[in-house]
Amino acid sequence: MFTQLFYGLKDAKIPVSLREYLTLLEAMEKQLVMYDVEGFYYLARTSLIKDERNLDRFDQVFSTVFKGLESLADGDNPEAQELPEEWLRRMAEKHLSAEEKAEIEAAGGFEKLMETLKKRLEEQEKRHQGGNKWIGTAGTSPFGAYGYNPEGIRIGQKESRHRRAVKVWDKRAFKNLDDTIELGTRNIKVALKRLRRWAREGADDEFDLNGTIRATAENGYLDVKTRPERRNAVKLLLFLDVGGSMDGYIRVVEELFSAARAEFKHMEYFYFHNCLYEGVWKDNHRRYGAQTPTMDVLHKFGPDYKVIFVGDAAMSPYEIAHPGGAVEHWNKEAGDVWLRRVLDQWPNTVWLNPVPRKAWDYTHSTDMIRQIFSDRMYPLNLAGIDEAMKELGR
Repeated sequence: MFTQLFYGLKDAKIPVSLREYLTLLEAMEKQLVMYDVEGFYYLARTSLIKDERNLDRFDQVFSTVFKGLESLADGDNPEAQELPEEWLRRMAEKHLSAEEKAEIEAAGGFEKLMETLKKRLEEQEKRHQGGNKWIGTAGTSPFGAYGYNPEGIRIGQKESRHRRAVKVWDKRAFKNLDDTIELGTRNIKVALKRLRRWAREGADDEFDLNGTIRATAENGYLDVKTRPERRNAVKLLLFLDVGGSMDGYIRVVEELFSAARAEFKHMEYFYFHNCLYEGVWKDNHRRYGAQTPTMDVLHKFGPDYKVIFVGDAAMSPYEIAHPGGAVEHWNKEAGDVWLRRVLDQWPNTVWLNPVPRKAWDYTHSTDMIRQIFSDRMYPLNLAGIDEAMKELGR
């Protein structure tokens, strides 16, 4: 069955190596986990999964391979009805209160409880609904789904209803981490984590364990050492397109902005519309009266900044290629000129586009921006952000 898990992960395109699989087997041989399905789940996940974005797919594969107690009642598989007595005993000891244990002892002890459960598994031949005895649905039996029992084991139910289940066999705790699903602030943070360069900055306010041990050993008395906290030293500059065709992407851009602010200590942002020109702003309510000259931004932030443009790149080609092409004002210099100044100042610059990649070829301006950025345009989804972070991290 462990082999089925390994090949199931391979079939799901999850990068798991033979070395990681052998590590899992070694951990099982050393009995790090015994008779504990939940413990085995966490052990297998820790041993086999190295990227947070694969956790959801791991949960799905694990649920498929280890189908829970439901498989023990499968009449076509007599071997599956073998239930280790020690496993049952440990499960009962783990989830029953002192009063319930006393009641069980009065009724004949754990041996009687295990004998009853084994008998149910042997006798049950079909799906059961309602009632308080069989493994089934919509009843009060301790085993099953869509019913009620104060201390039950949930089997095959999509989600909690009464929040009373002792075990949640098919729980997918990382449903939002797959890079093929909808964006969210948490998911974007996972993708942005690739762009990190650690450095110790600030005051010496973090306890230095190794330094304290070393100094204490050398001096012969307790000598507590502290050090600056380790922080992400990457400096990030965001240019965000707002208004017009970007109105439909407000939510996703807000999520990106929120995730970036949480992930990067050194982050600055400015707004623009369609294409970059001589002025940018930080308050959309005062976009006409409180603009910052783009040249000032170019002079203020050094070349060590990483730069991300966010926009759909959908506009008239004249807005990029010609003076006076902007839709809101008369621009003395073409947008192309300002974009190339940015690329000269900050070589590590990418463009994130919320429009799906397959639609880029239908907009001439998008192709123009891609050429200016030397094809460093990426879709605004988790896979695209991941590619962009790789590019910026070079």
